[in-house]
Formats: sequence, C-alpha cells, structure tokens
Amino acid sequence: MANITVFCGSSSGGDGAFRQMAERLGTEIANARHRLVYGGGHVGLMGAVADGVLSAGGEVTGVITEQLKSLEVAHSTLSLLEVEATMHTRKARMAELADGVIVLPGGFGTLDETFEILTWNQLGIVSLPVVFLDVDGYFESLFDFVGRVVDAGFMKPEHGGLAQRTVDPAAAVALATSPPTAYSPKWVD
Repeated sequence: MANITVFCGSSSGGDGAFRQMAERLGTEIANARHRLVYGGGHVGLMGAVADGVLSAGGEVTGVITEQLKSLEVAHSTLSLLEVEATMHTRKARMAELADGVIVLPGGFGTLDETFEILTWNQLGIVSLPVVFLDVDGYFESLFDFVGRVVDAGFMKPEHGGLAQRTVDPAAAVALATSPPTAYSPKWVD
C-alpha cells in the first residue's frame, strides 16, 4: 500500500468536472489499495477526493493545521486526522508521508505545496513522483510556462520532466506509484 498525497483546491471551482474528477481519483486510489494523504478538509476538491476514497472503502489520512481545524473545516470521518501547528509543518508532514503526489486543480495553496515538492525533488531532498491530473486543460498554461523556463535555460530539461501530466485518474495513480525520476543535480552551467 502506497501513500498518495493529493494537493488540490479547498473550493470546488466553477466547473462540476473538477469535483467529478476528484471523486473519480479518490475511487481509483482506494481501488488500487493505496492510502490517501491530503489536507484534512471536508470542503471543496479536498473533501471530494477524501469522500471518493472513503466511499470505495479506502483509508484516508488528513493533515490539517490547528487553525483550520478550529474553523471547522476538518473532515470528521477520516481514518486518521493529524493536527500540525503551522502550514510549514503541515506541508513537511504531508511530504514525509508521501510515496507519490497527485495534483488536482486549485489555487495558490495547491501550487505552493506542489512547487515545494518539485523543488525538493530538484534539490535531492525528496524523491517523489509528481503527477498533475489535468481537467479540461486546466494545467496547460502551467506546462507551457515550465517549457519556457527550460527553453530559457533556468531549468534543466530533466527537471522540467519532474512534473508529469495525465487526464486519466488511473494513469495518475500508476504514475504516482512508479519509481521516481533519478536525481540530477540542479545547477545549470
């Protein structure tokens, strides 16, 4: 059983396809007999992916801050809920638990969590597959940007490849539980 950490929005977005994909991903994680690790909320895409796992009989570990728990956004029926003091310790704990990462649509928080893991991969601090589960081209411009960063010489091509993308939840689970990319030192000549 692998721990798949999912980063995603605490809102559902304006398109029902986002929520449907989160629920489908949750079902795929449970059906593959993996455990979900996520931000611990019952709201938005976070709640949808957790509910998808739980509905399919899977295990879910939530990692939430005391502040968010006190705002009553914590999911009440998880297998395990860990409470951290700060967002920094929360992110570190989610990374510590992860065997792989899947990213669903979200905003600044989702991108912050994701790019921290990608940077840690680039620096050799962690070695985790990172897979963007694209819904209706949501991440297309982000991948265009990563390509421009590589083309401009600010990132090695292999580091740009640390961010993988698929539109299929089953493929996302398979990629997130595959061996990570071999480490290559970050620094560009």
